[in-house]
Amino acid sequence: MNTLHGAGLGYKRSMAADFLQLDRNNSPIRFIEIAPENWLRMGGAARKQFDEVAERFPIACHGLSLSLGGQDPLQLDFLKQIKAFLRQYRIGFFSEHLSYCSHHGHIYDLLPLPFTEESVRHTAARIRAVQDILEMRIAVENTSYYAHNPIAEMDESEFLNAVVREADCDIHLDINNIYVNAVNHGIVAPRDYIDRTDLARVSYMHMAGHDEETENLLIDTHGQPVCDDVWDLFAYACRRLPHSVPTLLERDSNFPPFAELEAEVARIAAIQQQAEEERHAAA
Repeated sequence: MNTLHGAGLGYKRSMAADFLQLDRNNSPIRFIEIAPENWLRMGGAARKQFDEVAERFPIACHGLSLSLGGQDPLQLDFLKQIKAFLRQYRIGFFSEHLSYCSHHGHIYDLLPLPFTEESVRHTAARIRAVQDILEMRIAVENTSYYAHNPIAEMDESEFLNAVVREADCDIHLDINNIYVNAVNHGIVAPRDYIDRTDLARVSYMHMAGHDEETENLLIDTHGQPVCDDVWDLFAYACRRLPHSVPTLLERDSNFPPFAELEAEVARIAAIQQQAEEERHAAA
């Protein structure tokens, strides 16, 4: 299995030529990320290019549709397809969202779970089942949400910790989502969220930009450059982590020139390196 390290960039079909032309020795991009749903049945020229890129870069898989907290039965055939895909491309990392996206069929949105003990037990049991089928440990991502559930028995960071402890899985920490939720809801300050997270379980991180609708409403679009506050929060998270964690830049729309994305990935790598140097100095 390929091991992830350093900084990466989400792979899009429109970027295939850019990835294939990269000088691996002089680029900060050390790995790519894909959603398996987009590639299980993909063929033609797009698949051929993807296969060429996959020969050059380790791959992280980040799922979109398992609906880990949902009530519909787990999609066993779909999970078996993902398992075969992971093995075909020697992928050693898989994560999914701590959310649900189905109810008697797919909703095509990532909806928040109620932060309750019942939801912890239900979701953790489904995560354990997924891990058993895939025969690998997975990570779950904290998601952005836009309405706080009034029946919540805990805050978001407590819920995340409780689920991963019960499921015995890892955390995929999305720094932008922490910031977006903090601005939109004001329940947990961004640095407090990180301080309260079980950092020993963090195995992967995301960085991304958001749209600012108003000063009190941010939308997690992955369509803008990473803002200064999120860069500062990422640097704080890197200093607090007990070890270096592979981190990916997400960009899903409003694509700038590829060199600008590379520059953001390079900034991720520089912050990772600075935190690693500080850990060594402290040791």
